[in-house]
Amino acid sequence: MNETTISIEGVSLIEFFGAGNAKFNIIREAFPKLKLIPRGNNIKMIGKNDAIQQFTQKVDEIIDFLQLNGSITKNQLQDLLDGVLPASSQVNGNGDNILYGQKGRTIKARTPNQKKLVEAIEANDIVFAIGPAGTGKTYTAVAMAVKALKNNLVKKIVLTRPAVEAGESLGYLPGDLKDKIDPYLRPLYDALDDMIPSSKLNQYMANRVIEIAPLAYMRGRTIDKSFIILDEAQNATDLQLKMILTRIGPSSQCVITGDLTQIDLPRNHKSGLSKCLSILDNIKGIEVVRLGKEDVVRHRLVKRIIEAYEQSDNREIVLKKKDNA
Repeated sequence: MNETTISIEGVSLIEFFGAGNAKFNIIREAFPKLKLIPRGNNIKMIGKNDAIQQFTQKVDEIIDFLQLNGSITKNQLQDLLDGVLPASSQVNGNGDNILYGQKGRTIKARTPNQKKLVEAIEANDIVFAIGPAGTGKTYTAVAMAVKALKNNLVKKIVLTRPAVEAGESLGYLPGDLKDKIDPYLRPLYDALDDMIPSSKLNQYMANRVIEIAPLAYMRGRTIDKSFIILDEAQNATDLQLKMILTRIGPSSQCVITGDLTQIDLPRNHKSGLSKCLSILDNIKGIEVVRLGKEDVVRHRLVKRIIEAYEQSDNREIVLKKKDNA
């Protein structure tokens, strides 16, 4: 048996615990394997590690909801404990919500194609999200992974990227291997930072509940009961894509993101993403969601930049056809 304490901060204690601990008693009933002792704004937990971790995750969700909405009814509390988005959020037009991030921030699908991506992930074991930079491919996938972890649908999250050199050789970058590789994985860390408190994220990383590693490190493994995200898949070779897709265990799901217009592989290496999309077409349980410049949610100029590059590429194609005629 283990014993630890969690603090309830940033929300009304009366809203969290309820009058006469009425709401806390609902929470207590949902965790019969834990001994829970409330003292002021602290809750002492006595029990097994798995139960303590599940309880802590639910407390985070309740706090997130209270920070966003200010109050919570007993029915809404029960919905959260059951892993369901409380009804009031849907009534208020927030049915596209995925989860509540840092300081109660709402993480949601912001465009029709992002919503389509969320629905595809919920309905399929393998999903490809294809589109240009800034369309929310990676961010939405990470949000769905965190949601699955919080709802105990998976036991871990595995995030991976090809460590492809883009203008600067790994060997000449300063630091040890981790220092050299971390810049490639930084966008994944940034997304997680938005969704999980730093102390909890550090705990997850230390316990390997969340694992971030280069694609090459996935070889030879079977990854089960996990939510796997392969990011920047346009920089993976045919063999690498086949490798990661055949690592997936029976209780896992995988999201593969990529932008076919930004391939950073050396000239003698061919991206395997196009072939992968072609040969896996029409397989039940695999879905491809394509996002476009209309889904860009970064700075307003990003959409114009993408359009300008598309026009330039089209002009080059026309000129090449004329030269070859």
